[in-house]
Amino acid sequence: MGSKVLLIGAGAREDALSWKLAESADVAHVYVSPGNAGTGTRGQKVSNVSLNLCNHIEVSDWCTAHGISLVVVGPEGPLADGIVDSLTGAGIDCFGPSAAAARIESSKEFAKDLMRTHGIPTARWSAFSDSAKAAEFIQSAKFPALVVKASGLAAGKGVIVAADKQEAVEAVKDILDRKLFGDAGKTVVIEELLVGEEISCLAFSDGHTTICLPPAQDHKRLLDGDKGPNTGGMGAYCPCNLISESELNSVKTGVLQKTVDVLREAGTPFVGVLYAGLMLTTDGPKVLEFNCRFGDPETQVVIPLLKSDLFHLMNHCVRGTLSSFKVEFDDKSTALGIVLASKGYPNSYPKGLPITGVDRAELDDSVKVFYAGASCRGHEVVTDGGRVLTVVARAPSLWLASDRAQRAAQLIHFEGKQSRKDIGLKSLNRSSSLSSSCSMMTYKDSGVDIGAGDGLVEKIKGLVASTARAGCSPSLGQFGGMFDMEPLGHPGLVLVSGTDGVGTKLKIAHAMNMHSTVGIDLVAMSVNDVLCQGAEPLFFLDYFACGRLDVETARSVVEGIAVGCRLAGCGLIGGETAEMPGMYEGGEYDLAGFVTGCVKQHLLLPKVEDIREGDIVLGLTSSGLHSNGFSLVRKVMEHSGISYDVDCPFDSGKSFGQYLLTPTKIYVRSLLPVLNMENKVKGLAHITGGGLPGNVPRVLPSHLRVILDASEWPVPPIFGWIAEKGNVDPEEMLQTFNCGIGMVVVVARELASDVQRLISESGERALAIGHVTARLPGEDGVTVDHFAEALARSYSSCRLNSISTVNVPKDLCRRKRVAVLISGSGTNLQALIDFTRNPVNKSEAEIALVVSNVASAHGLRRAENAGIPSKFISHKNYKSREEFDDAVHEILVAESIDFVCLAGFMRILSAPFVSKWKGRMLNTHPSLLPSFKGPNAHKMALEAGVRVSGCTIHFVAADVDAGAIVAQEAVPVYPEDTEDSLSERVKAAEHKIYPKALQLLASGKVGLNEDGRIKWQ
Repeated sequence: MGSKVLLIGAGAREDALSWKLAESADVAHVYVSPGNAGTGTRGQKVSNVSLNLCNHIEVSDWCTAHGISLVVVGPEGPLADGIVDSLTGAGIDCFGPSAAAARIESSKEFAKDLMRTHGIPTARWSAFSDSAKAAEFIQSAKFPALVVKASGLAAGKGVIVAADKQEAVEAVKDILDRKLFGDAGKTVVIEELLVGEEISCLAFSDGHTTICLPPAQDHKRLLDGDKGPNTGGMGAYCPCNLISESELNSVKTGVLQKTVDVLREAGTPFVGVLYAGLMLTTDGPKVLEFNCRFGDPETQVVIPLLKSDLFHLMNHCVRGTLSSFKVEFDDKSTALGIVLASKGYPNSYPKGLPITGVDRAELDDSVKVFYAGASCRGHEVVTDGGRVLTVVARAPSLWLASDRAQRAAQLIHFEGKQSRKDIGLKSLNRSSSLSSSCSMMTYKDSGVDIGAGDGLVEKIKGLVASTARAGCSPSLGQFGGMFDMEPLGHPGLVLVSGTDGVGTKLKIAHAMNMHSTVGIDLVAMSVNDVLCQGAEPLFFLDYFACGRLDVETARSVVEGIAVGCRLAGCGLIGGETAEMPGMYEGGEYDLAGFVTGCVKQHLLLPKVEDIREGDIVLGLTSSGLHSNGFSLVRKVMEHSGISYDVDCPFDSGKSFGQYLLTPTKIYVRSLLPVLNMENKVKGLAHITGGGLPGNVPRVLPSHLRVILDASEWPVPPIFGWIAEKGNVDPEEMLQTFNCGIGMVVVVARELASDVQRLISESGERALAIGHVTARLPGEDGVTVDHFAEALARSYSSCRLNSISTVNVPKDLCRRKRVAVLISGSGTNLQALIDFTRNPVNKSEAEIALVVSNVASAHGLRRAENAGIPSKFISHKNYKSREEFDDAVHEILVAESIDFVCLAGFMRILSAPFVSKWKGRMLNTHPSLLPSFKGPNAHKMALEAGVRVSGCTIHFVAADVDAGAIVAQEAVPVYPEDTEDSLSERVKAAEHKIYPKALQLLASGKVGLNEDGRIKWQ
C-alpha cells in the first residue's frame, strides 16, 4: 500500500509537483489543497481537497484521519504562518521550513542582515520604517539606491525597480505611507541597483546537506525585451548557461550551503527547498533575494528534468538523510516554460473565460501544460487568475525547447491571452552550441573548403586580368562578367554573362530519380546572378555531361531548363551533351549553365558610390535551400541515418527528397520592372554560397556594412532542422546557406515603400530586413541580429520519431498537397486550414500553398500566420488569360500540388488550365446548384422567393458552375433576409462542408469519370 501526500498550494508550481509526486510507485494518492483545474483532473492519483489552511488544527486532524505520511507546502504564506511547526508538532512529517527558518523570505530585513553578518555577497542596502529617513538615504547614497522592497511577503510583487531617485522616493511613500502592500510593507529595504543577468539557484536541504538543482532563469517583466511591469514570472528555462561552472560552485558553497549552515547554527535548521535569486555582476554572483520554497515558474522547468523519485527525495530531506540519497537530473535536455496570462495582468483581469487547445498542445509528448489560475466550470476549464497556464517543453537543446513550447502555446486559446515570445533567448544569443549531444558540424567537415576556394581566386586574379581587351577589364568578385559594347560601336549597352551549376543537389536528384527540377535550378543560379548587375537575361546555353547517356533522364533535365528559361524570359538557344565513359558512375551526370543578358549603361548595378548610411535593405524570400550547401545537407542526412524517401518532418505532403529538390526561386519577373526604372535600386545581392555574410558585402563600399534583423523574415524550417540534427552553429549556418533570403535589394530609405510596392505588383513580397550603417576597422560587413532565436522558431515540432531510419512507402503515409487560389479575405481558406490541421479530423490533405492575384488579399496574411508558403502573381503582367494560367500551373507543378481549391478566386480560368486539373480542382458556389448560377446567387434566391438556399462544392469544369457536385448544404431563407444576412448564413455552411468535400477528394472516396460524371468509391 502506497503513501498518501498532502500538497498545499494552488499554482502551476503545485500542479508540476503533484504530477511528479504521482509518478512515484510508492505514492498511492496526492491530495492538493486548494488545487486548481490541473490538479483536479491530473488523473486517478491526484485530486483536490478543500481545507481551511489557516486552521492548522483542522489540517492536522484531516491529515491524521486520512493517513497522510507527508505534507508538502508550496507557497510561502503558510510557511511563514508556521503551518510546518504546527503539523510537525502533531507528529506529521512536513517538507518545508519552520516559521523561524522561513524568515529568510518573510523578512527581507532579516535576510539582508544575515548576509551582511556572514559575508554572503549581496547588494548594499539599508532598512527603514520612516519614509522621510528612507528618502534621505536614497538621495544621499553613494550608489544607485533605486531598488525598493517591502520587507514582508507581498506575493512576489513587493519589489519596485525605480528609474530614478524621485521614483524610488515615491515607491517608499507608496509602501510605508499609503500601505500599498499592507502589513508586508511596515518596513522597506532599499538596495543598490545591480547590473547583470538574473538567474535562480535552488537547493534541497535537510538542515545539514544541500543538493543543488540546475540553475534556471526566470523572466519577470510582462513584455518581450524585459519591458512592461514586473510580474510573478512570465516564463523560465533550465538549465541556464549564463553562469559559469566556477561561479556556480561559489554559489553552492558560499551562498546556499553557507546559509543553511548559518540557520542551523542559529537553532533554526532549514528543511525544504532554499531558493537564491542571483544577479551575475562583474564582481561575481550576488544575492538579490532568498525564498523559502520552490520558485514559480522555475519549478515547472526544473522538475521535468529530475530523474530521481521526488517523493523519496523529500522524505530524505525531512528525515535528515539527504547525504545518503543520490539525486539525478537529465543533463541531456533543456526545459522551457511559457506562462499564458490573463488580459490586464498584473493588474485587474477578467475571470471565467473558456480555455481551449490544451489537449492539442499535449499531443506532443515533449510538452506538458501546468495549470495555475484555472478552474473547472461544469465540463469546461475557465480562467480564474492572472497567470493561467505554464506551457513547458523539453528537448535536447534550448532553441528546440523554445520552438516546441512556443508552438504548443499557440494552440491554446482564451480571450485576451498574454505571453512572451523571447523566453530563453538571452541564453540562446550567448550559447556557442545548439546541442549538447554531438560535436559541431561544419561545411568543411562535409568536404567543402570555402577558404581553399577563396585562395584559388587570389591565385588566378592575375591570369584573369591578363585577358583584358577593349570592352572589358576582367576582374573577379562580381555576380556577372560585364562587357561594354561601346568600343564595338554600340554605346550605352553592356552585356552581362554568368555561369553556374547545381552542385551536389544532383546527388539527391539521382537518388530520387527526379530530374526536371534541377533544370530550373541551373537556370536560376545564372539568371539571378546577371540580374544583380541590372541585366535582363536574353539567352541561355546548357552543358550536360554524363558517363552513359540516358535519353529520358536528359530529356527530363532539359524540360526543367526550358521551364526555368520561360520563368526568366530568356531563350534556350543551344547546349552541349558530353558522354564520357569512366568519368561518371552509373547514371550520374553534371550540369553547367551559361546566360547572357543586357543592360543599359546608366542602369548598371551595383551603384556602389550611391549607397549611403541609412539606406534600407529589402529581402526577397527563398524557396528553401536553393542550390547551395547540399554537401553539408547530405552529411547531416547521413549522420542522422535518414533516407530521402522518408516523410519530411516539416512538410508532410512531401518526402525528404522531394522537399530538398524544391527548385531555386527565379527573381527576374519580380525585379526586372523596378530595375528598368532609373535610380530606384542601388544594389542587388544573390544569396548563394557564402550566405548573407559572403554576398551582401559584394555590393557595398568598404566603409559601409549592413545590420539585418532575422526576426523580420520567415526562416524556413529546413534550416532549423539542419542546425539541430547536425549541431551546426548559427554562424556556420549563415555562412553556408541563404537562411530564407534569396535576394537582397539595397534602396534609399525614402524609396523603400515605393520599391516594395513595385516588387509586390510584380509578384514577390519584399521585406524590410535591415539597414546600411558605417563600418569601423575590424567590423564584419554583415551583422544578423536575432538569428539564433529565428533559427530556433523555424523548425517545426513535427519530428521523424520512429520512422527516421525506416523507408516508408510515401503513398502509404503522405497527405495530399493542396493549393488554395484566392483573391480576397480567405475565410474558406481559414476553414480549410483549421480542418486539415486538427488531428481529430485525421485529414488526408494539407494546405501546402496559397496563390493570389491580389497583393493585398487578406488571405495571404492568413497563410503567413499559419506558416503556409504563399505566392502573389499579378494577372496584369500577362498578355492573356491563358498566359497567366500557364504561370500559375507552373507554380503548382513546381510545388508538387495534388489538388486545387478555389476560395473566392475572382478569375475565370481558361479551358486549358481546367483541363490540366480536371478531377483535381474544387470550387464553392453560394447556392444549391443547378439553381442560381453566376455571381448574383443570393439576389436571385431572394427574388425567386425560395425558402431554402445553401451552398455547393463542385468540381471545376470549363463552363461556369457546371462541374459535378461533390457536396451540398442547405440553409433556410427567412422572409426578413437581406443579401448580406443570407450570405453570412451560407458562408457558415461553406466553412462546414468545403473541408469535408476536400477530405472526400483527398481520401479517394470521390473523383471524376472521363465523361465528367461523379465517381464514388
